[in-house]
Amino acid sequence: MATTDFKDYYKVLGVDRSANAEDIKKAFRRLARKYHPDLNPGNKSAEASFKEISEAYEVLSDIDKRRKYDQFGKYWKQMGQPSGSGGAGWPSGNGGMGFEDVEFGRFNSFEEFINDLLGRFNSPGGGSNGFGGGAGPSGYRNPTGGGFGFNNDFSNGSYTSGSGSSSRSTQALDREANLVLTLGEAFHGVEKRISVAGETMSVRIPAGVRSGKKVRLRGKGQPHPYNANQRGDLYLIVEVQPHNFFTLEDDNLVCEIPIAPDEAVLGTQVEVLTPDGSVKVNVPAGVRSGQSLRLRGKGWPTATGSRGDQMVRITIVPPKSLTPTEQEYYEKLRDHRSYNPRSALQSLTF
Repeated sequence: MATTDFKDYYKVLGVDRSANAEDIKKAFRRLARKYHPDLNPGNKSAEASFKEISEAYEVLSDIDKRRKYDQFGKYWKQMGQPSGSGGAGWPSGNGGMGFEDVEFGRFNSFEEFINDLLGRFNSPGGGSNGFGGGAGPSGYRNPTGGGFGFNNDFSNGSYTSGSGSSSRSTQALDREANLVLTLGEAFHGVEKRISVAGETMSVRIPAGVRSGKKVRLRGKGQPHPYNANQRGDLYLIVEVQPHNFFTLEDDNLVCEIPIAPDEAVLGTQVEVLTPDGSVKVNVPAGVRSGQSLRLRGKGWPTATGSRGDQMVRITIVPPKSLTPTEQEYYEKLRDHRSYNPRSALQSLTF
């Protein structure tokens, strides 16, 4: 803002010069609801008013800026900065606020924008100029960049990538994307190269991730509307594709093996695929359809580094067609069979 273009920020917000922080916040909320561009689509006058009240709020809600504004009036921005520089941390030439770059449509709701804005300017622990130790806006995380390394947290069903701490003030900038994996990729873990909103990045997926879990990439969300160096987080929602042989139940991998009626009666040995290769499994004589055989330690990876079990579910499948010889022997078995599987039903009454 040029020194000749002085604005009375108190008048803009409609508050007295003695107004406290809460009065200023309430006034801003009231006016922001009235002039927000999302509530006044296409209204350039409302958008200009919204920028003006936001500029006033940015100054009056900051203790140090308000003190300079009250003390030096239209020259407050020149106090404490080198000659020829723009606003402290803001581009020169448009009032130091960078509002021309604001994308109002990036927020899901007006309240989301308000919460984000108030979190930006009023978060605790900031320096005297509203910046935490000069590293960036207080309450916002400055992404460190570089590669991704995971800190797996299975207790809350999410995995995090990168470093730094989360902030409520950047939640409005978080975004989500789906990440489709094969069962083998989810089982073994995989490094994927993905593209989200035109940005390509590599991400390492830990072994044992499941459908519905979220992988968090810190600092890969949407950029902050007031500071492009500050960004939200990207959450990748994992979707594990169905497998044609295995299903996942808790920590167990479940598969189904069909056997013939004579194998069920006499017992047999079958070859079963596991994540570690094929193994031979003995099926005991007299096994029932639906009964499961347990292969210990052949299941899904767990958070403790162990593995669940693989459950081999037996299904007895009769032949759909018979040779004359098979027909003859099945008829002989029927005529000479001593076992009646329905004998326990004969005593039932209704």
